[in-house]
Amino acid sequence: MDRDSGPHVPKQRSPKQRSPEQRAPEQERSAGVRFSVLGPVRAWRDGEALPSGSPQQRALLTALLLRNGRTATASELIDAIWGDESPSQALAAVRTYASRLRKILGAGVLVSEAGGYAIRVASATLDLATAQELSAQAEKAAASGDRCTARDRINEALALWDGEPLASIPGPYAETQRARLEEWRLQLTETRLDMDLEVGCHAEAVSELTALTAAHPLRERLRELLMLALYRSGRQAEALAVYADTRRLLADELGVDPRPELARLQQRILQADDELAHPAEAPPAPAPTVVRPAQLPATVPDFTGRASFVTELGDRLATAEGRVMAVSAVAGIGGVGKTTLAVHVAHAARPHFPDGQLYVDLQGAGNTAADPEAVLGSFLRALGTADTAIPDSLDDRAALYRSTLDGRRILVLLDNARDAAQIRPLLPGTTGSAALVTSRARMVDLAGAHLVDLDVMSPEEALQLFTKIVGTERVNSERQAALDVVAACGFLPLAIRIAASRLAARRTWTVSVLAEKLADERRRLDELQAGDLAVKATFELGYGQLEPQQARAFRLLGLADGPDISLAAAAAALALPVQDAEDVLESLVDTSLLESAAPGRYRYHDLVRLYARACAERDEQPPVERQLALERLLDFYLSTASRVYAIERPGDRLVDHLEPTAYDGLTFTDRHDGQDWLYSEAVNLLACVRQAAGTHGVRKAVDLLWAAVDLAESGANSKEYESTATTVQGLAQAAGDSRAEGRALMVLSYSHQFTGRFDLADREAAQSLECAVNAQDPLTSCWSSNVRGVIALFQNRLPDGEEHLTRTLNSFRDCEDRPGEASALCNLSRIHLSLGRTDSAVTLAQQGADMYAAMGHTLRGANGRYALGLALTQAGQFDEAAEQLQEALDVFRDSRQRLWEGMALFRIAEVDIAAGKPTQAAANAESALSILRNIGGDWRRANVLSLLGRALDGIGQSLRAQVCWREALDVYEELGSDEAADVRALLKPPTMA
Repeated sequence: MDRDSGPHVPKQRSPKQRSPEQRAPEQERSAGVRFSVLGPVRAWRDGEALPSGSPQQRALLTALLLRNGRTATASELIDAIWGDESPSQALAAVRTYASRLRKILGAGVLVSEAGGYAIRVASATLDLATAQELSAQAEKAAASGDRCTARDRINEALALWDGEPLASIPGPYAETQRARLEEWRLQLTETRLDMDLEVGCHAEAVSELTALTAAHPLRERLRELLMLALYRSGRQAEALAVYADTRRLLADELGVDPRPELARLQQRILQADDELAHPAEAPPAPAPTVVRPAQLPATVPDFTGRASFVTELGDRLATAEGRVMAVSAVAGIGGVGKTTLAVHVAHAARPHFPDGQLYVDLQGAGNTAADPEAVLGSFLRALGTADTAIPDSLDDRAALYRSTLDGRRILVLLDNARDAAQIRPLLPGTTGSAALVTSRARMVDLAGAHLVDLDVMSPEEALQLFTKIVGTERVNSERQAALDVVAACGFLPLAIRIAASRLAARRTWTVSVLAEKLADERRRLDELQAGDLAVKATFELGYGQLEPQQARAFRLLGLADGPDISLAAAAAALALPVQDAEDVLESLVDTSLLESAAPGRYRYHDLVRLYARACAERDEQPPVERQLALERLLDFYLSTASRVYAIERPGDRLVDHLEPTAYDGLTFTDRHDGQDWLYSEAVNLLACVRQAAGTHGVRKAVDLLWAAVDLAESGANSKEYESTATTVQGLAQAAGDSRAEGRALMVLSYSHQFTGRFDLADREAAQSLECAVNAQDPLTSCWSSNVRGVIALFQNRLPDGEEHLTRTLNSFRDCEDRPGEASALCNLSRIHLSLGRTDSAVTLAQQGADMYAAMGHTLRGANGRYALGLALTQAGQFDEAAEQLQEALDVFRDSRQRLWEGMALFRIAEVDIAAGKPTQAAANAESALSILRNIGGDWRRANVLSLLGRALDGIGQSLRAQVCWREALDVYEELGSDEAADVRALLKPPTMA
């Protein structure tokens, strides 16, 4: 019989007798071949799909793939494919299927041996094997405490599933394996969700858990995770309702009570267990042992924190033995604690350097830095060299120094170095020895050095240091004031030590008295001095060494209020080409007077900024230069923001009505690049608005606010945007500028309607309209009227809304503002929808969406699709509505519009409910609720809760639905909303135990 015709071989060949095909390594036989079973059973070669034949032929392939290379006999394969109902020609069929598969898969993949068949491929070619390997990696990472890596590996494993495993494969074997793989998938999901809760992702997990509990209602572990996720999300009543729903379901379906773990969780929730409310945290690293050496400066007795740096530097020094000399260079601003850290680490490392420790203060921050030649002479004497044996020249002394250290294990602490040139002759240069360097300058040109940038203390460390000096009793009685003090010190160790020492020396002062003194920014640096310690004096040393161009940049950039500044913005403020600005700023980073927050971004320490401003007031001549720098910065932000606005809204007339700028900004060709800039610069941009409005440019400030209006809808920046708009409106009003006040009121109204404060928003829009008319500002009139129409819709004042929006539509047409016209059409569509004019609502929304599409509006086009989706939902065209809303959702996500992302999910959930898909509706509503928990206002949140209740009721979680409705009703009643009556009708008498 031909060997390819079946599994029955007269005699199995010995390994030496096997064919080349059988002897080929697995990686050669399976080169380019890949299989999947976690979904439809499929095969590929070099990325091209291979035909796998009839369902029975795929069942044979499945049975072989799931044996992990082990041989399956013909009878086993027959049982796998047909079970007890195998046809009379089953054996012949198996042989035929095997022969076909061998031809499809190529030589050496499907082999015949030991009276059966086997597939021999590398494990990495099968998606199931890959998933198993990822799961094993996750277990290993979890066992070592690396929960983030464990979650990532499990997510990678779950991503390999492509629907139902072994989809459409017939036979009892496939059915058994399908159930096994589904169970494993569910176990992996539970494990990953458990880890989500451990790392604090409880709010995000609720949506997935809601859908899973609906799909697997009797799986108690999922219910337990859902209860915990809800409780940690602040939804205690819902968590208890899940338990009640579970207990009722188990009693009805199985006649049993919930398992003990679930009951204990319910009790802990009822008791508001503090430990339950927070994920478990990893234990803190043990504090390093402090050793006191004889030849180093004494370490401070109140050394605090810095555990990671102590470990990093200590490990570096501890491994110096037997290696080429280790050099660690610690850099940071004056007062950050470089010397304190270095001395502390050197003490701890002393046992590793039994031959001695050398120390010198190189005085690099002053005008008379130590001479390396003199330092070498001192070192040689300390090492036992007689004065008469010390040569005169620097090179000879350095050579003798290295020779003297040869074979010894010495630690050299070079404190307060000026630059790399000063310390190179002082480095040991021999194996087993090490040098620890501190400097304000980063030693980027010190070959082979391990560079450490020392930052300020954490708030916890700062408070610990303050408490050690002042005393526990005084601090504990005024903890908040103590926190204010260390924050005013910018968490800078020197400043904290000075402030604490002043307080410790004045027993009649309270901590609050010190906090009040430090609250005045103009006096803060003067207050931070005690004896011969002074923060200002420390900064003066560094400032005095700057070149004129460095000093100018240091002064002018300190004037800007933002937490940091980009290279492009700094170049604008300094009126320098970008490359020249970068050279200056990077040189300031090397002096540690400026920090590099990220590539192309720079920031000051808070106290250094105050010092820079003091220098600007003292040294910047003429004084008008300070004003010009801030004006250039404002122009840069306004010019760039207007271009981002324009690329998002082609044809919008706002860009033609903004204040002109003298300094050019950035240009973008891709809207994503523009969005990236806007969101990355949001905090600085809003800080610039507030600063400019209060000093020299309220009109440009409010125009910048309008051009950056996307920040009002983003969620991440909504509150700060609103706060800034409130400030600018007050300043515009005080300045008597009707045009600026009208625009400020318009953006403020726009912001307030997004947070659900409709009465306030309507009053502001009305005032904005009045100011705009007085100032003859037609564009502001149009948008204020548009906002009033939207607010009237939300407040169910439909005739008013129709009047406002009809007038708005005509005004935008008169201004030839096509994007504004499209917006008014979409908003008017929603009015018609609420009035029951569904056909005209669909028509209006379609017109608006088409206009946006014709103009190439991506983001605003999504708003048009959103409006069209609402109209189509009411028209009963659910598939079309879902399609429009999903396309809108994709754009909102891509554009980082969190508010609109949440609302789109809410509307999709409405379509799900209308289409009879409550499980899907519950998942989408939960996702919406998670996104909108901090944005959009209480009214929108209540709308989502009301819908979520309907979805939960539809999947049998009726008690949890009641909790959602009661919470929604509370909000509606507090707001006086008409929706209260609808929700009240849904509520039933409480039955929760």
